[in-house]
Amino acid sequence: MEHKFKETGNFSAVTEFLILGFSEFPELQLSLFTLFSLLYLMAVLGNLLVICIVCVDRHLHNPMYFFLANLSFLDITSVTVTMPKLLAILLAQNNTISFSDCILQMYCFTAFVEVEFLLLTAMAYDRYVAICNPLRYPIIMNKKTCALLAAASWITALLETLPHAIIISQFSFCNSSVINHFFCDFTALQKLSCTDTSVIDTMTFIISVFSVFTPFLLTLTSYVFIISTILKIRSTEGKSKAFSTCSSHLTVITLLYGTLIGVYVQPNSVDSAKSNKLPTAIYVVTLPLLNPLIYSLRSKELNVALKKAISRKSVLSLSKQFWKCGNQA
Repeated sequence: MEHKFKETGNFSAVTEFLILGFSEFPELQLSLFTLFSLLYLMAVLGNLLVICIVCVDRHLHNPMYFFLANLSFLDITSVTVTMPKLLAILLAQNNTISFSDCILQMYCFTAFVEVEFLLLTAMAYDRYVAICNPLRYPIIMNKKTCALLAAASWITALLETLPHAIIISQFSFCNSSVINHFFCDFTALQKLSCTDTSVIDTMTFIISVFSVFTPFLLTLTSYVFIISTILKIRSTEGKSKAFSTCSSHLTVITLLYGTLIGVYVQPNSVDSAKSNKLPTAIYVVTLPLLNPLIYSLRSKELNVALKKAISRKSVLSLSKQFWKCGNQA
């Protein structure tokens, strides 16, 4: 395939990239397309259902489910950043992506990962207030506070990762445009660049501290207080009830940090990119699929609301209420 370059000064600037996808498995292209199509569809529909239920069921109009609806919307957007292009690669061998679209995809993916960390941190704070300070919970976690926390998560992540993307967009790529990944991942682009990456390495470290380590530390601190408070509860039933209110969130956090460590904390070798692709793809599409399942299985309120929603008598009513909710918004 012909690679496109544009002459700018003393070097040729890449105008489009070639994404290899899973070209090392030519006999599995159709199978992988079918698998990822099903997972993508299930992830989108599952999260749309959660948003719909939270919107129309008045019993779920509280901070916990407000943040869950935000998380579901985030899951839909984050999985849509990478999956459609991967499906096009697997089905039609449409491997090319323009330079600007590649940078935009990398920016959105990085920003949405950070939004997820911040949203989960806000949810940890919500659980901390609910368990450690229940009498003041309605006052502290009011609608304004919840809206500010959610907005701050989105705005902070989108602004913080923007300089990162702008700097990478100025890199020269040494006439090399082949990305050994299934999307425009930062590490894959960095390996192609012949520009000095010391500035971007420092910036990446700083962003990682703010977007990963700080939220993790705040979440860990919240759960230290939560567990300490739960252990002081005398009755077994009280302990079980208190723990059940944060078990879903704790499960999601464990999966998120666990999978990211497994995907990105690997030895820096030539074959690391190749071996990293499938785990990353599973992480990208599986977590958005698992989040609504985890919350629906572990949350009695959401479980009851879902059962009502899928009953025959409720389907028409639910669609009408959701339509009204959308018009009011």
